[in-house]
Amino acid sequence: MTRIKICGLRRKEDIEFANRLLPEYAGFVFADSTRQVTGAQAQQLRLQLDLRISAVGVFVQEEIGFIKQLAAARIIDMVQLHGDESPEYCREVRRQVKLPIIKVLRVRDAASLAVAADYDCDYLLLDTYTKTAYGGSGQRFSIELLREASLPKPYFIAGGLNAENVQSVLVAAPYAIDVSGGVETEGRKDFEKMQAFVANVKGSKAK
Repeated sequence: MTRIKICGLRRKEDIEFANRLLPEYAGFVFADSTRQVTGAQAQQLRLQLDLRISAVGVFVQEEIGFIKQLAAARIIDMVQLHGDESPEYCREVRRQVKLPIIKVLRVRDAASLAVAADYDCDYLLLDTYTKTAYGGSGQRFSIELLREASLPKPYFIAGGLNAENVQSVLVAAPYAIDVSGGVETEGRKDFEKMQAFVANVKGSKAK
């Protein structure tokens, strides 16, 4: 069964929606973004989050000490490196932070996937490359690129997904699907869109 990550939770209502739908993962964005939360905000959200949902901290070239702090406080269960972090940085996070690591690859061509084996991580997350932002662009990359790729880790797929188009990427048999803007209305999480997204991935109507 394909797992689901709903990213960019930042309001009490977002947590309530997630607790009703029970995606496997919920993302807290600590990088510069309209969805950014502070450590203190994330702590309060985490306390309200159903324990069956793993909290993923999303970082871009972050100081490792801050990641360690969040991990030690049990605010996050996983680390997502969403910038241009080097393999060396990834190894240092692995050494210092004893949590599973998701490394994002920003996909624009086959060469974008060729570096996957360089990273010491538990999962990959494939997002669409844009010049102006580290994710959140609402754009999709070509799933055809995955036909020739031999990825060494289970992978998430992100980038421009919503309830209407998510089934088109399930043919690539990803470990998980990641969504944020596709389940929002005017920049806020929309329960009906979240519900439809979960139903179209899981094949059953969430309550």
